[in-house]
Amino acid sequence: MRGSYIKKIISILLAAVLVVSCVGCGLFGGEDTFDPNEANTNYITCMIWDRGDLPDGVGFDDNALAVWIRNQVQKETGVEVHFTSVKRENTNETVQKMIDDGTAPDIVFSYSKSLFGKLAGMGQISDLTEAYKNYGKDISKNIGELQKMGQYNDLQAAIVKHRGFVMPRHVAYVRRDWCEALGMNEPTNKEELEKYLYAVKEKNPGGVDDVIPWAMGGTINSEKAYNSFVGSFIEELSPRDSYLYSERFLVLTDEANIGLKELNRYYNDGLITLDFAADKDNTKFMEAIKSGKVGFFVDDNTAPFSLFAELNKNEGHICFDPVMCFDLPNGGYRNVCEPSTGLYIMVPNRSKDKVDAVMKYLNWLAVTENAVDVAYTPDHKLTDKGAPRDLTSDELKENKYPGTPHDYCIVNNLFFENDREKQISTWAYGSDWADQEWYEKFYDVCTTDNYFFLTSNVSLEPEAKYQTKLDQMVVEYAYNLICCNPADFNEIRLDEENRLMKNGLGEILDERAAYFDSGAIKY
Repeated sequence: MRGSYIKKIISILLAAVLVVSCVGCGLFGGEDTFDPNEANTNYITCMIWDRGDLPDGVGFDDNALAVWIRNQVQKETGVEVHFTSVKRENTNETVQKMIDDGTAPDIVFSYSKSLFGKLAGMGQISDLTEAYKNYGKDISKNIGELQKMGQYNDLQAAIVKHRGFVMPRHVAYVRRDWCEALGMNEPTNKEELEKYLYAVKEKNPGGVDDVIPWAMGGTINSEKAYNSFVGSFIEELSPRDSYLYSERFLVLTDEANIGLKELNRYYNDGLITLDFAADKDNTKFMEAIKSGKVGFFVDDNTAPFSLFAELNKNEGHICFDPVMCFDLPNGGYRNVCEPSTGLYIMVPNRSKDKVDAVMKYLNWLAVTENAVDVAYTPDHKLTDKGAPRDLTSDELKENKYPGTPHDYCIVNNLFFENDREKQISTWAYGSDWADQEWYEKFYDVCTTDNYFFLTSNVSLEPEAKYQTKLDQMVVEYAYNLICCNPADFNEIRLDEENRLMKNGLGEILDERAAYFDSGAIKY
């Protein structure tokens, strides 16, 4: 679209125990093995997610978008940026290991606040305060209100991405054609959903082998399979409970336990995928949806779109619709949304001499025009509403662009906030698997009864110490209760809760309660 393409960080120890000569210490304490003699401080490497969708013949650093970014950034800032891939699965563990091993690129990122707090608390990331002040003008201008969330001990330890359009974390999808075949409306509450699920099991409206009324996968890296359902049994969340339980721990409340018992009943009645917890990477879950065996499921907001494209092509019509059906006890919904804060973008200690160059690059990405060209590629066209549109998969391959250009847009996704027509048009334009009406419905689902869990920019010590592991253990807790013999439910729940308490849950909840009660959180 658009034609044109030292200062050193002063390391401060949190607590001085001995007076030593410290070479390469991070602002938050800790040491690294970085040799500054090997560095060109204007040459930086940036992590990029590997989703396995690159066109043949190019890599993450030499595809057309990576080359365009490199040329533009070098021309405008003097910084040369290169990209190194990290598998999307288990990102947090990979980032932690790379930093521990001294193999991390100069820019790493994660959606996990607990990982950010852990890395900052252990002194493994660099202070960005001065670099942000000197070179973060456009970050401050366009998304500056979010940057407090990237502070640690009042220092800027990360740049925080703006997600852009507010999306629910998880969306429920139901087979439109199966509802029609059964003579049912699409469910709008849990009672209607239950009737639909049992009808799918008994009547198999799609005439498929091994029909699955409600499909679930077994990844332990997300609570998406169950949380919207069990959370809907909680009538109201006080600000205190919203902070204490966040989203992952919500399943541990007494009200949510009622929802777990319902899912346990569904599982034992054959409504939910048999042995779904063994499907650790969700491969069978995705294949079942794509092959047309599934009547209902919940997933990350837009994650199943590629599955829908293939299924709709095979079936010859739109199959799944987004729905709101997890009603609260007194009506309405709690449509849990992603906060505007997205990725925590960090610089490992070993790259502390490159923070100025990193900030120049991140600031370049914060410029709206640059962000649009990166997310939609420099060859993007506009819709009739003036919004950028994604290239088709064939166009991306033909032009040697990565399959997910948005992954390179790691700072600013705030393109056209709260503009319904533009947002829908950019989704719908060129879509070969859904029509304008479908995207209008998706938009309405995304914007109905939005709810944001209360959060804080402060990462408490027990969170940094325990939460990364606990997040997965809590998902295992839910899976074990969903899949167990109903007669053993209460005993297993007690055993599982004791296991969680022994692994730091009690310390986190106690510390959160004390922090909230101190009045430190404003809401």
